[in-house]
Amino acid sequence: MLLLAFDTATPAVTAALHDGRRVLAESTEIDARRHGELLMPAVDRVLREAGTDLGAVTGIVVGVGPGPYTGLRVGLVTAVSFGDVLGVPVHGICTLDGLAYAAGIEGPFTVATDARRKEVYWARYEGPRTRLTDPSVDRPADIAGEVAGVPAVGAGAALYPEVFTDIRPPADQSAAALAALAAAKLAEGEEFLPPLPLYLRRPDAQVPAGYKAVLPK
Repeated sequence: MLLLAFDTATPAVTAALHDGRRVLAESTEIDARRHGELLMPAVDRVLREAGTDLGAVTGIVVGVGPGPYTGLRVGLVTAVSFGDVLGVPVHGICTLDGLAYAAGIEGPFTVATDARRKEVYWARYEGPRTRLTDPSVDRPADIAGEVAGVPAVGAGAALYPEVFTDIRPPADQSAAALAALAAAKLAEGEEFLPPLPLYLRRPDAQVPAGYKAVLPK
């Protein structure tokens, strides 16, 4: 087994290789605006560090969000393209689940990432691999009662300490954790999500309604 994992649903452009037992290499850069520029160099770095090439990969693992439209689609398009070219499966995993797995907290906690517009993408967990709620996007003040009194991880939580009062690491997504979670799921025969984007809201760019025709009738 050789899993290539990456996620571009958050400002962390992160990639890793996992052989089913351990992480062989990982690369992470934090940049909310350069996912398209940074992902392929990150993949190249982890392949070189592990002393292998893309043709040896037996599966692709990709974070499916939730996340902003532009960044998220970079990772998903790349994952599907690799899967088609290599003829290997593409395993989708909720980005919040990757953060939860990396946190390793036993008992109730919350994962929250920055959704911009003064909102967070978030979900509640009962352990590293047990999500209690579907991912949602909300203003922190509107969910204060639901997240009160439990630890919280993720950069979204760190932005609103008045709501998420017990902030724990990690802040950023790690492809190493995503790959390790995928390896555990594969070993136990668990299902994955399809490599489709989990946006939770419509993109900012919209076709204007009621625009005037400029060509003569």
